[in-house]
Amino acid sequence: MRDGERTIRFGEGSAAGAPDLLRQGGFDGYTLLTTERAAGSAPLEPAATIHVPPGRVDEISAALLPGAGEGPLVALGGGRVIDTAKAIGGVTGAPVAAIPTTLSGAELTPFHRLPAGVEGARMVRPSLVIADPRLMASQPEPELWASAMNALAHGMEALYTPLANPVAEAVALSGARAIATEDVALGALLCGWASGMTGFAVHHATCQILVRMAGSPHAQTNAVMLPHFAGMMSSRAPRELGELSLALGDPDGNPDAAPGLTASLSARSGHTRLATLGVKEEHLPPVAAAVMQHPALGNTPDPPGEDELLALLRGAL
Repeated sequence: MRDGERTIRFGEGSAAGAPDLLRQGGFDGYTLLTTERAAGSAPLEPAATIHVPPGRVDEISAALLPGAGEGPLVALGGGRVIDTAKAIGGVTGAPVAAIPTTLSGAELTPFHRLPAGVEGARMVRPSLVIADPRLMASQPEPELWASAMNALAHGMEALYTPLANPVAEAVALSGARAIATEDVALGALLCGWASGMTGFAVHHATCQILVRMAGSPHAQTNAVMLPHFAGMMSSRAPRELGELSLALGDPDGNPDAAPGLTASLSARSGHTRLATLGVKEEHLPPVAAAVMQHPALGNTPDPPGEDELLALLRGAL
């Protein structure tokens, strides 16, 4: 599929065809960014390979930038790997291809941290996406469902940001239906595509800051917080949350059903409380205060104040 300047190839076996797709896309002499888990999951022939360590994308990309060269970049991995490649490409101007091994949706959006201390960086999105559903859904099941909840949160927020539109809504709701019926790779692709069009709001803003300030794992943090933000938004965006409930299986499309429906799915991640992710009470007030400064807060209908958000976080602890 062609979407503006990028090509998206989705389908079983597409990872096996990655060498040909990369050649056709002009990715000659590329540098591969990957991890130990992901390496070898596609038959690639890079000119050089860089293993992306755990950590923050702004710091990782700044550290890896000098050794990445000026040539094309191919990211084989999850959201951290893909965002790191995007961050480096946003400095060098090199084209970026993404072969996702999780449901993060990073391959479909222009959202990522910029390399720390580097001037002139810009946001980019991969110009080639090779999305093989078997590879995207290759994580063990608890981690897979945590990743799926991050994807579902992309779809939920795509329904009510200021850039929400009928096309993105239809795509996001199709993605939500796919996730609810366990077609998680397709669902993640659709929800990520919708998020790339519309942006995100308070849910992802809060989860980003929780991860950075409390050290909780990204996908699991999204899984725990999703039902709580679905509850918050059910009265702020009742039509949109009603459509989400319908997509998730509620026959009446009741917006008040969204928290319970998302909670049932989120529980498959193995976590339902922030406390099991290492978050403590003392983390919550500074997180709530930091969210008040996040630009995505303004993408939320009737944005919550600091006290309301802090109460919601305490309810999730």
